[in-house]
Amino acid sequence: MTLRLLVSCCLSLLVFCSNNAEKGGEMQEKSLVRQPAVAGAFYPGSKSELQKQVNRFLQEVKKEPLTGRMIGIIVPHAGYTYSGRVAAHAFRQIEGEGFRTVVLIGPSHRSHFKGVAVYPKGEWTTPLGSLKIDESLAAELIEATDIIVANPTPHETEHSLEVQLPFLQTVDQDLRIVPLMMGPQTEEICRKLGKALADVVGKRSDVLLLTSTDLYHGYSYDECVSTDRLTLSYIEKLDADGLYGALSADRAQACGGGPITALLYAARQLGANNAKLLKYTNSGDVTGEKAGYVVGYSAWLITAPATDANSEENSLNEEEQKELLRIARKSIESKLSHRSMPILKATAPPLSEKRGVFVTLHKDGGLRGCIGYIHPIKPLYQAVSEMAIEAAFGDPRFPPLSEDELSQISIEISVLTPLEKVRDPATIEVGKHGIYIRKDMNSGLLLPQVATEQGWSRETFLERTCYKAGLPKDAWKDAEIYIFSAQIFHEPGKRSD
Repeated sequence: MTLRLLVSCCLSLLVFCSNNAEKGGEMQEKSLVRQPAVAGAFYPGSKSELQKQVNRFLQEVKKEPLTGRMIGIIVPHAGYTYSGRVAAHAFRQIEGEGFRTVVLIGPSHRSHFKGVAVYPKGEWTTPLGSLKIDESLAAELIEATDIIVANPTPHETEHSLEVQLPFLQTVDQDLRIVPLMMGPQTEEICRKLGKALADVVGKRSDVLLLTSTDLYHGYSYDECVSTDRLTLSYIEKLDADGLYGALSADRAQACGGGPITALLYAARQLGANNAKLLKYTNSGDVTGEKAGYVVGYSAWLITAPATDANSEENSLNEEEQKELLRIARKSIESKLSHRSMPILKATAPPLSEKRGVFVTLHKDGGLRGCIGYIHPIKPLYQAVSEMAIEAAFGDPRFPPLSEDELSQISIEISVLTPLEKVRDPATIEVGKHGIYIRKDMNSGLLLPQVATEQGWSRETFLERTCYKAGLPKDAWKDAEIYIFSAQIFHEPGKRSD
């Protein structure tokens, strides 16, 4: 059963909520730059006026203390006069959190098409500038499931995602986006989309999921309050099945009910355990006109527990460690002998999880190469193979590894937990945490074992990470600081340092 599509989604410009059918199409050259469709209607068309309004909304909101890691937010998509202040509660929470890409999932109000339409390349513009599409992540989503297709057409005049962009541009100018538009909001599509999001995003700490939706639409203020209370109760419990059932039976209402359901399916698979309601209101409360048409709005933050590298759930067992070390050495051997790379397969499920990882080579007690992925962008066994080759032949600090050296090196692997932003450097624990520092265009990382091996204090560790980033030693005092833990293992009997 499909969800009822409530077409009167926003009070600002109801013409954009008609049901005119549009045919999906292949990517056309003109779609490489998606121009604003509702600037001057849903939000100010003037750059200065828009920036002033968004800044004012964000400044009115306090940033909540964060426990755990952010997985997603839910925000409304009405005109800023009605729901802008509500949306600001969610966007304020992601400010300064270091996200690289936001995957936006919204409902279609104008177009009829099959599956989920992704805008696969190019950029979107607003009066505040442009945001580039994360084309590689979009391609991964297309590969992950048959319901996601490259189809920019439904996005051209749709408002539900566009209205989110000025907020994103304000909280982080370097963000990239992947816009997803749901056509039919069936249970099957919700489940498939949720699984694809979870599989592709995995444990990446630099990707945020964003769902766009308004809630009740109708002519009763009291019914709005009671219906929204029920809808919100399912979100609070992260109950995707319960929410979908209530939406299908018209007991709950949300024009983006399908996107919310998909997000909740993904969030559960990604380990989410908390959905926090940041703000709720409705148009009757905003305008004071409670006798006419009423629409509900809410903002949510969804989080998962912080990952502990030493927990049983995230630790690799001895056999899995041996397998990764074998893959690393075989990869280096194949490169040295100019043979084709062996076909790699994960022998255990944890090796297929996307994890950040560094491969370090040692020789005669000293460093011989160290390169890795900071973020979990590839399955672990593939990442280890690629980074072993890079450490041996691509570290610019050393010449490429020679065949004579192969028997002399030892291989060490560090499997990382997702990055967590530090607000108080005093919480950094030497020996447990690695550090990643970012300021302006500079960034640098040091693994946890480096500080232990060198006997550094916390402050020295911070200073040396700044040095690695090409920054002054005291730059950490006003830079973005992230920490992570690592499970570290090496070839037995080969470490001589």
